[in-house]
Amino acid sequence: MLDVGAEAPDFELPDQNGDLVSLSDYRGQTVVLWFYPRANTEGCTMEACSFRDNWDAFEDRDIAVLGVSDDDVADLKEFEEDHDLPVRLLSDEHGEVATIYDSYGEKQMFGNTFDGVFRNTYVVDEEGTIELVYEGVDPEEHAEEILADLD
Repeated sequence: MLDVGAEAPDFELPDQNGDLVSLSDYRGQTVVLWFYPRANTEGCTMEACSFRDNWDAFEDRDIAVLGVSDDDVADLKEFEEDHDLPVRLLSDEHGEVATIYDSYGEKQMFGNTFDGVFRNTYVVDEEGTIELVYEGVDPEEHAEEILADLD
């Protein structure tokens, strides 16, 4: 994981609508950079819905939420629509940005080994500095945890 106090690496990725988004677009605003393994799976859906259900609290604090996975744009669009998600979902199909953020690598599931995205989150402050780091989070209560830590 990247360290608190480090400069958050900038990147550019397409969102669920195919529009390019970069971290530097949000300079002057706090950003929750949320890495998740797979759209429309149980844990990721639970986590996404926790951001949705707490959306007013993020908006009231002027906090942007960017979700990053290795899903393609079409899968992210379906995820957004299926769950009425207000967050921007970014497609990192080859895991390049997730790798820079120590959130991509070898995983094991059901006896299979594969590369994928780890469930990690960074909070980046208005100047682009990493303020908080979360590794291997509880998907059900993660949004509330972030809000509590920022208060």
